[in-house]
Amino acid sequence: MPNRWTRLLGVPTLLAALLAAGGTPPSADGLPGAQWFDGAGAAALTVEEGRLVDGLGREVVLRGYNVSGETKLAEHGGLPFASVADARASATAVRALGGANTVRFLLSWASAEPVRGQVDQGYLAAVTEQMRAFLDAGIRVLPDFHQDLFSRYLFDSGSWYSGDGAPAWAVAAGGYPRESCGICLFWGQNITQNEAVKRASYDFWHNVRGVQDAFLATARTTLAYLAEHLTAEEFAAVAGFDPYNEPYAGSYDTGQTSRTWEREVLWPFYTRFRARMDAAGWQAKPAYVEPNLFWNANLDFQRQEGGLLDAGALGPRYVLNTHFYDQKAISGVFMWGKSGDGQYARDLGAVRDRAAAASTAAVVSEFGHPLRGTVSDKAPSVLKAMYQGLDSRLPGATWWSDPSASGPVLSGTQWQWDLYSGRHHELMNGNPGKVLTSGDAWNDEDLSAVRQDDSGTPALRQDARLLDRLYPSATAGRVLAFSYEDRSRDGSTTLTWNPVPAALPHVARLVGAGRYGVLLWRSNGGAAPTELHLPASFATTTVVSDLGAVAGPPGYTAHTPVAVAPEPGGTGSRRVLLTAPEPGGVHFALVTDGATDPSAELLSAARAELAAWAAAHP
Repeated sequence: MPNRWTRLLGVPTLLAALLAAGGTPPSADGLPGAQWFDGAGAAALTVEEGRLVDGLGREVVLRGYNVSGETKLAEHGGLPFASVADARASATAVRALGGANTVRFLLSWASAEPVRGQVDQGYLAAVTEQMRAFLDAGIRVLPDFHQDLFSRYLFDSGSWYSGDGAPAWAVAAGGYPRESCGICLFWGQNITQNEAVKRASYDFWHNVRGVQDAFLATARTTLAYLAEHLTAEEFAAVAGFDPYNEPYAGSYDTGQTSRTWEREVLWPFYTRFRARMDAAGWQAKPAYVEPNLFWNANLDFQRQEGGLLDAGALGPRYVLNTHFYDQKAISGVFMWGKSGDGQYARDLGAVRDRAAAASTAAVVSEFGHPLRGTVSDKAPSVLKAMYQGLDSRLPGATWWSDPSASGPVLSGTQWQWDLYSGRHHELMNGNPGKVLTSGDAWNDEDLSAVRQDDSGTPALRQDARLLDRLYPSATAGRVLAFSYEDRSRDGSTTLTWNPVPAALPHVARLVGAGRYGVLLWRSNGGAAPTELHLPASFATTTVVSDLGAVAGPPGYTAHTPVAVAPEPGGTGSRRVLLTAPEPGGVHFALVTDGATDPSAELLSAARAELAAWAAAHP
């Protein structure tokens, strides 16, 4: 059997062994597989010059998933998982199968404060233990107080829709009208058409009956609990906090616009939340703040002016945190056919531009596409195009000719990672006659990248080549350009949008039909290496760089310029490590699983081609 297929079959075997043990606990000296540059100091994130930077001065890219929509359901009490064991199984799998270094971790206000003024310490304890499962696996965590349609308690037991977020007491005090969406094809239309949702949202933003005060008090208690009950090493790997999911006014006051609402209502809320973070010991961590939900909608009639345009320079205490879904593709009406090369270059370029103007970093904390239903056939191409847009603002067709225009690599967390996909037992709005089991068990959505197989082992529902990607997780300096050709599949068709140009024949021969990524970066002269996450299914790994050209890189030492090492956490995932200690130098590296046993002559020729190409595109 070829080595390639031995490696592919070995990934599930390794994963099953790790999961059977409940994941590998951290050793007394730190996480399993950790190197000297993997400590708490390196884990802490700040914003510098518009990029996320770790404690060693390396530019960081966060990639992963939302964990999980289960929080939106009642079946496990607003927790992402039914047990800590399930959380550990997911933490292992999200790294080993999904290539994640970060999860956006959903929290429920309704579960945290079921009685007004009384925070449920049991819920906070359970949340902390499930969060710890990911931190123990070497995965950063971004907590998020999540809401959609304000609250499930706005919807009666016979409703077609449901929500999540606010507690029952917040709804009961409002005296809201019976909810009705009218003629709605998608659940999101409730945001602007359901009078109950609109009025409840309006009341929250205007602090009617002190409901916003109550939320902020619960948030402060939650923040303080996490800071107190996580160890210093664990807390260092908490990336910050997302105060509020997908904010929308509900309705605007007379003369108010989306932009003035952001300035006069939303931003003051964020400054109040920021003050609670500071008081709870989160002073050094940024708030990941979301603009008006519709600021970057890709349907013209939905888009509203926004993006926190009047908030001034956001960094270093705030990160621009946005979502992006292709509503044209999801509608099935406004976009026929599938996505193609550079489909979202403009949309995600706008995110980069807005973050740059605000002097901060950007994170796309939700993106995705339905995996079931009439438009699910678009998912492979839509998701490939979205990941391409996160990697670079250029289409693949022009990347090689103008890499300097690539822009920063965007952080992003895909929606979603739901271990119980297709196996739920959710009483919709508490109705025992409406038990939901399929998909996400919430408003007919089905977006989870994972499910459990019949043995209870996590298994991907999407192409592993798409999800487990090469990306620069930490760059010792500044990324100048990056691109990755994942060769992911749409059915039986392999999608290749960034072929190696004919002007680089030896590079093309080296890559062949394999996957490859190219990184250009300017070194900061630090001793800590540049890290690229290595997909688990890379049966062979070849690195061609100005630092060296190696087929099958050796293990890491401080004196090995091109190396491979485990990622910390004991999940079996690996990384390429590139050490370039001299400051200010521009470096290149191509990483591929193409050629199985390239000759020294081919490596040398490919290296010379890449050196000439890099020199021609400073």
